[in-house]
Amino acid sequence: MTTTTYQGDAAPLITDRRDAGPAGATIPPDGPAGALRRAARLDALLGDPYDSANPHGFAAFVAAAWDRRPAAATERLLAEEGFAAAFVPVVHGGTLTRADLLMKVLRPVFRRDVALGFAGGVTSLFAASAVWAAGTAEQQRAMARLLLGGGRATVVHPGLAPAGGVRREEITAGRRTDRTDLSLDGGRSVVIDAARADLYVVHARTAATGPHSHSVLLVDPARLPDGRLHRLPRVETDGMRAALFSGLRFADCPVSDDALVGAPGDGAGLALRMNQVNRCLVAGAVTAAVDPVLRYAVGAAAEGRSGPPARRWHRPLAGVFTDLLICDALSTVCLRAAGALPDRTHVPTVAATYTVPALLTDALEELSSVLGSHSRPDAALLHAVLAKLVRDLPAAGLGRDGAAACQAVIVPQLGALANRSWFLEEEAPATLFRADARVPPLDHRALAFAGGGDFLAAVLAGAAERLARPGRVGGRTVLLARMADLFRAELLGLRDQCAPLPGRFGEALSGPAACALSDRYGLVVAAAAVLAVWEGQEGDDSFLADPGWAVLALSRLGRRLGIALPDVPQDCVTDVLDELLRRWRTGRGLDLDGVEVTR
Repeated sequence: MTTTTYQGDAAPLITDRRDAGPAGATIPPDGPAGALRRAARLDALLGDPYDSANPHGFAAFVAAAWDRRPAAATERLLAEEGFAAAFVPVVHGGTLTRADLLMKVLRPVFRRDVALGFAGGVTSLFAASAVWAAGTAEQQRAMARLLLGGGRATVVHPGLAPAGGVRREEITAGRRTDRTDLSLDGGRSVVIDAARADLYVVHARTAATGPHSHSVLLVDPARLPDGRLHRLPRVETDGMRAALFSGLRFADCPVSDDALVGAPGDGAGLALRMNQVNRCLVAGAVTAAVDPVLRYAVGAAAEGRSGPPARRWHRPLAGVFTDLLICDALSTVCLRAAGALPDRTHVPTVAATYTVPALLTDALEELSSVLGSHSRPDAALLHAVLAKLVRDLPAAGLGRDGAAACQAVIVPQLGALANRSWFLEEEAPATLFRADARVPPLDHRALAFAGGGDFLAAVLAGAAERLARPGRVGGRTVLLARMADLFRAELLGLRDQCAPLPGRFGEALSGPAACALSDRYGLVVAAAAVLAVWEGQEGDDSFLADPGWAVLALSRLGRRLGIALPDVPQDCVTDVLDELLRRWRTGRGLDLDGVEVTR
């Protein structure tokens, strides 16, 4: 295989077409335009989500969740369309190039149902990513054949230890004295798609303690002797009720050495490296699920009026729309940088994984006040969609437990970043933040874990400096400059607090203080992403090129941080609301792309 280095617009998407998969494999259209075309085609195939007769609409997904059954018709449609090719890299015959482009393709699915996103292939992507990163050539070919042929894979993570430190639901892999094969024992009670997966990517304990205590093994249930693998009954969950969660129990299951992915003890490192992209990808895709709720709230508030909604709804509606733009900006630049700057993205990308869901959860709560004040004939369906989404986010790992896991990864790295990266690191090339940026494809092998840099902190420092230069004109730009400087000061304060922190895992502080530091960090890098996207505009989109939306975005982030920012002028709010109303009337998406969506 070939490798690339980031060279801005000059970097090719595929450096050598001899490595572009099997003979006859289709090379996907490069760049965002191609991804948006594929997303538009998928959106059209799924049809009008508001049509009660549509088997792929909201009514069907609400019914599936109510009955606790998969959305079989839509899963079948996705399989027939070869949707799983999106999770297989081009070099293995699929269409996966960049993580940010995959997010765009996922959004039509997640817009309709979070559980469908997992059942439709994200679960298999989670399992396959370790193979793309560390698997042998034969393991990679086998995984590609499985997914491209319509098969499923799932990942079996190790059980977490409770507060008392006693391990539970442990899966171990050891070598018995009477044979050379490894033997798997133990199990997990909650694994998504355990009942119908064709391949398990199992994280098993292979050493007693330490950072290299777990290894990754590929387990094909069809090759196991009878009676060694027990599929446990289905587990009912509060969220993602249409997904199939159940358990697995291994009993002296022989597994050959060629099942090992990477080296012995690589399990924790692989999980940490892959989760930064996988979880951020899901968080970014889930932003599309809030689109219908906001769209409905706009319709309810504007119903019966020739002009805009009543004034009391201006800031809530414009604010939630701005939150969606913040979430898209943060997830997009992190996923794009995962391919271009794989050694400088780990901490900001993990921060995006829990900052985006936190913003979305607050947005849904804010919208509930609008929805609760209006009644329409179709209100019951949209309230059911909203309730399902609130339940689904935690079940998808985007709730409190997911945030705690992310914070446990971030806090031990803050000290090193404060001492070696913040205000010292060079900025990424400006071309990375343009809408038409051409960056290298995602290379799972190159993703780094601890010890890297922080590209978004460098962006914040650089943007604040540029905005502070003399000669800036325009009230909004001057206001944005003041806000950027206050966020720069926040990062300086964060540096001072984090610099004394221990630099090794297991030694950093925990509890509320750790949560406060990681929360602040996540909001600061979200502001940096907004500034990066605003600076990256080249005039094609007059709304995003105007500083008004960025002013409102930093104002909302600053309020969450408790920063005393200047008041936002009403005309900034009005302009953002006008853009929201324009997109609502013309059927445009409520993200940075703003392309036409089925409605």
